[in-house]
Amino acid sequence: MEAIAITGAGTGLGKELALQYARKGYAVILIGRRKQPLLAVKQEIESAGGQAFVHTLDIRCYEEVERAVEEIAQKYRVTCLINNAGIGHFGPLSSLSRKQIDEMIGTNINGTIYMTKAFLPYFQTLPKAKIMNIISTAGLRGKMNESVYVATKFAIRGFSESLIKELEQTNISVTAVYMGGMDTPFWEGTNHIKDRSRLRSPKQVAEYIIANEHGQAEMIVE
Repeated sequence: MEAIAITGAGTGLGKELALQYARKGYAVILIGRRKQPLLAVKQEIESAGGQAFVHTLDIRCYEEVERAVEEIAQKYRVTCLINNAGIGHFGPLSSLSRKQIDEMIGTNINGTIYMTKAFLPYFQTLPKAKIMNIISTAGLRGKMNESVYVATKFAIRGFSESLIKELEQTNISVTAVYMGGMDTPFWEGTNHIKDRSRLRSPKQVAEYIIANEHGQAEMIVE
C-alpha cells in the first residue's frame, strides 16, 4: 500500500488531508511533535477502516529528522511527502521575541527543508514520488503584522520554485500550495483574525487540494 507522510498532521489542514487521503486508500504517516493529537487522528482513520501510523518528531532538529525518515522509509512505501507543519506569531516586529522568531524560522523554513532533504535520496529510488509544500498566501504578498511569518513563507516559496526546476527532469514532482486563512487551531491564542467565521474550513481546503493536485506545480486556494 502506498503511504503519504504528513507533517503537522494532528490538527487543522494536516489532519483533514490525513483523513481524506486515508479514505482514498493510502496509508498515512502522521508526523508531529505532540503524540496525543496524532493518536486521535490515527484512531479516527482506523475507525473508518483506514491505516495510519504515528511518528512523533521535532522537524526543527536535523539529526532527529534524519533518523526518523530513515526509519519511516524502511517500514513504509512512502510516495508523497506533505510539508504542512507551520507556526505563526503575529503583531508588529517590535513585539516579537527572539524565541518566537526562532520558532517560526525553525519550523516553517528549516523543518520543511530538513524533511525534504531527508526524503530525497529515498524518493530518487522510486518510479514516481511527490513533494507538496503547504505555504499559504503569506508566501505571495506582504501582510500587516506578519513580517517574520511572511518572510518564512516567502523563503519556502523560493525553495519550492527552485526545487521544481531542480527536479523537473526527474521522477519527483513538486507542488507549492498557497491557501488563504482557515478556521483552525492555528489562530488560537491570538486576536490577529477578528472574525474566523469568514474563513474556509480545513476540510474544504483539503478537498480542493486533493481534487486539483495532479500535474500542478503551483496551486492557489483563496
